[in-house]
Amino acid sequence: MSKKALLIIPPDKFNEDELFKPKEALEKAGIEVTIASTKTGEVIGDFEGKANSEKVFSNTPATDFDVISVIGGSGTIDHLWDNDELSTYLKKAHNDKILVTGICAGSVSVVKAGLLKDREATCYPVDVQKNQLKENNVKYVEKHVIAHSDVITGDGPDGAEEFGKALVDAIN
Repeated sequence: MSKKALLIIPPDKFNEDELFKPKEALEKAGIEVTIASTKTGEVIGDFEGKANSEKVFSNTPATDFDVISVIGGSGTIDHLWDNDELSTYLKKAHNDKILVTGICAGSVSVVKAGLLKDREATCYPVDVQKNQLKENNVKYVEKHVIAHSDVITGDGPDGAEEFGKALVDAIN
């Protein structure tokens, strides 16, 4: 049976590299990718790129997927960091043994869900994100990707390709 990935983007201003590079890596490996957000329809990225959100993530069973990834972008900070529905969704997915991942500001969403307490993670190397890790008792490490067996975090656009590869390796 083919593997499936759910990529969660903010309803506005996702980062194009952080969405499209992992998506391409997953699809090349034969993994079926679904894009979700807090709404369905067209979503515009930080650099005017377009993506189509096929589902509202909270109405989509996490157990339908092998990996869930929260994608970064300026909209992730605005719309997903303090989204209780997303936190609950990620916690439940993690409890159901689904691989939970995040890149850039998306890493912070995973951290805020409490999935990396007293562990290492990466995010975009800016204080606004690194401080969120610190506040949640997570050790920031300056690497493109930090892969635990159950949670993977990526740093941002520069690490997006490596992040995609890590997702493929983890679920294949």
